[in-house]
Amino acid sequence: MITLEPVTPANLDDALAIRVAPEQEHLVRAVVTSLAEAFVHPDIAWPRLVVDDGVAVAFVMAFVDSAWEDDPTDLRSGVWRLNVDRAHQGRGYGRFAVLAVCDELRARGSDACFVTYHRGEGSPEPFYRRLGFRATGETSGDQEVAVLALR
Repeated sequence: MITLEPVTPANLDDALAIRVAPEQEHLVRAVVTSLAEAFVHPDIAWPRLVVDDGVAVAFVMAFVDSAWEDDPTDLRSGVWRLNVDRAHQGRGYGRFAVLAVCDELRARGSDACFVTYHRGEGSPEPFYRRLGFRATGETSGDQEVAVLALR
C-alpha cells in the first residue's frame, strides 16, 4: 500500500536516505536542501514522503499560495521538489506523488498546480507532459514553468 506521510523525527533518516540516480543529480536538489527550505518557509512548504509497505521510496514537496515573481497578488501552488529514489524509479511513485499533491491543492481550493523543470537531456519534462502539464511560456530562473488545471 502506497501512502503519503509527513516528514517526522521518526522517518527523517529515511527521508535523508532518498537519492536520485547520479545522472539526475544536476536536475533536482537533495532532500536535505528541501527540508531546510521547508524549515525556513513553513508558511508555504508541504514536504511529504512516499512510503510503500513501510519503505520510503520518494520525497515530494509542494509550495502552497506562494507569491509568483514577488507579486503578492499572483499566488500559486504546485510541486516544488520531487525526488524518487534511484532504486525505486519507474514504478509509478513519481506519478503517485504528483497526483497526491494535486489532490491536496484541490482540497485547499487551488485551481492549478504549477511545476518548474530544467529542459534538456534527462529532463522530467516528458513525465510532467504525460500527466497533463503544459508549458506556460514563463521561466523561473533557468527552469521552464508548466501548469496543470485542477478544475
